[in-house]
Amino acid sequence: MANLSANRRMLGKLAVITVGMFAFGYALVPLYKTICEMTGINILALGEQVLSGKKATPANSQVDTSRTITVEFDANSRGPWEFKPAQRSLTVHPGEMTTVVYEFQNVQNRRMSAQAIPSYAPMQASAHFNKLECFCFNQYTLEPGEKKSWPVVFVIDPKLSKDVSTITLSYTFFEVGGKTPAAPVAVVKPVISESAGS
Repeated sequence: MANLSANRRMLGKLAVITVGMFAFGYALVPLYKTICEMTGINILALGEQVLSGKKATPANSQVDTSRTITVEFDANSRGPWEFKPAQRSLTVHPGEMTTVVYEFQNVQNRRMSAQAIPSYAPMQASAHFNKLECFCFNQYTLEPGEKKSWPVVFVIDPKLSKDVSTITLSYTFFEVGGKTPAAPVAVVKPVISESAGS
């Protein structure tokens, strides 16, 4: 009997703790919002503040409007299909989110699976060219004659050297299961010294 009453007391304590945990969880959202508004920590909360009857929209402080970079788009295909950017170039500010589209068509009379590999020029730009969405992340299977348009969403890091004013984004599209495209090889010409001729 004593064991039964101890179990009931424990069950009551656990029920109180459970209700308290749920109440605390629901109270966290307004509590967090109040603390952020009082301390000014959460910049995203600025968009919810009403100033002069209008909502304030925070400016993207990551965009460097003092400079522009020309981004050129290139497409290479290793196989009998059509692959090209919808536009050849555009000008962006570092930190600005930009979307471009690449177009592809399988002109073969068979189904094929393919994937794209990106490359950048100059090489130092690759560490600062951040793709948020890209068809190069996946392999695609296309039916004979099928056309696709794929977006590339990117942001150029404002930390990119100010010496860089043009970036070329190039994609090589190749068939999966086929031969992987070989890396470009630099041609080295032999140096003939003047002493060798005498």
